[in-house]
Amino acid sequence: MEMIDRVKVRVQKPEDRVKNFEEVELGFNEEEALKEASRCLNCQNPRCRTGCPVNIAIPDFISAIKEENFTEAYNIISEFSALPAVCGRVCPQEKQCEKLCVKGIKGEAVAIGALERFVADYAIRNNILSTRKVEKNNKRVAIIGSGPAGLTCAGDLARNGYSVTIYEVLHKAGGVLVYGIPEFRLPKSIVEKEVDKLKALGVRILTNVPVGNAITIDELRKEYDDIFIATGAGLPKFMNIPGEDANGVFSANEILTRINLMKSYKEDSKTPIKKGNKAYVIGGGNVAMDAVRSLKRLGIDAHLMYRRSEEELPARLTEVHHAKEEGIVFDLLTNPVKIITDENNNVTGMEVVDMVLGEPSEDGRRSVTEKEGSNHIVDCDMVVMALGTGPNHEALKESDIKLTDRGLIEVDESGIKTSIDNIYAGGDAVTGAATVILAMEAGKKAAKAIMERNN
Repeated sequence: MEMIDRVKVRVQKPEDRVKNFEEVELGFNEEEALKEASRCLNCQNPRCRTGCPVNIAIPDFISAIKEENFTEAYNIISEFSALPAVCGRVCPQEKQCEKLCVKGIKGEAVAIGALERFVADYAIRNNILSTRKVEKNNKRVAIIGSGPAGLTCAGDLARNGYSVTIYEVLHKAGGVLVYGIPEFRLPKSIVEKEVDKLKALGVRILTNVPVGNAITIDELRKEYDDIFIATGAGLPKFMNIPGEDANGVFSANEILTRINLMKSYKEDSKTPIKKGNKAYVIGGGNVAMDAVRSLKRLGIDAHLMYRRSEEELPARLTEVHHAKEEGIVFDLLTNPVKIITDENNNVTGMEVVDMVLGEPSEDGRRSVTEKEGSNHIVDCDMVVMALGTGPNHEALKESDIKLTDRGLIEVDESGIKTSIDNIYAGGDAVTGAATVILAMEAGKKAAKAIMERNN
């Protein structure tokens, strides 16, 4: 059999894309998708599927692509995922399904994520909806939060006859998909299309409703048979170093929310970002990468500062590669210890220290310590903290739902049931900040638990 190289996804040129917020990766066209699908061996024991948190029948949908039956490919994916156009773009396939692809043992894995995106985009362009017929039952479910966990749970329940209402605190549905991930990675029009598909299934979405204030969980319990809490983890973390309260210090959440949700990069924006000339984003995850690449597109000299080496960067390899192409400066093995300000409390620089890697700790990551006497000053007028996020439990006001010592929602051994019988929780509010696909997995678990309880 002729060996075919993995088909490369077309991208915008770096010199062009740093001047706009349009999508970087352009996706496969039909010819490219067929060629890449032909590389799949259709293994009898598909290891790729075991690496997918939502267990998509990967060889089956790729076989449908080979047969040029893109509608059938979409129907197969839709049995498992409510957000295929999202997952095809932001899922860390290289650490999940593609990591276990047999083709990857002696070469490059099949581009499963790019094929999923192709199928989902084809369905969007051609107005194709899942063909499953739904018979309504008399059960009502409230979901708090319209991020990936909430949307996934809603989709699974609606496809099984449940009447579902999602309560969202912001003015747009999508959670982190709309406020956290930049347009150049995930166009908001794609998120809107995915949300519209859920609405077509009968899911009702109420925006601008802060549960815990406008309505309490106890009040919702009187109206609904079950409740799923999917409020995410949107509370930013800081370093608690001197000067962190200065003008010019931001959380990545604020920067990304202003840019993604409020379009502050546009000239006529009502909530513009006060841009600096030189910015440091502190952190090494996907959020840090999103923030630093967004700042670059605002014309800022953007640096990423991370206390470990490139090998330990938790961000997706694709995003690191794109950031380098776009001219992002990586200041590795460096960490801030103080933010320097002028007499008006404006940022003028940072005192930083070099770091030294040690042996791997229990979680597999190498320990890191400061190099004595390595303190030095870097100039900047903007600092963005991208150090992870924690849960905001405003929605739990006046409820008896228990929390863990870490401040997360406590669940039993099922990973989804809270301390109250008919209330479930999942995603970042339970695990702490994680990936979109893991939140979706939690949404599926919650839907399954609710359906089992009502059978």
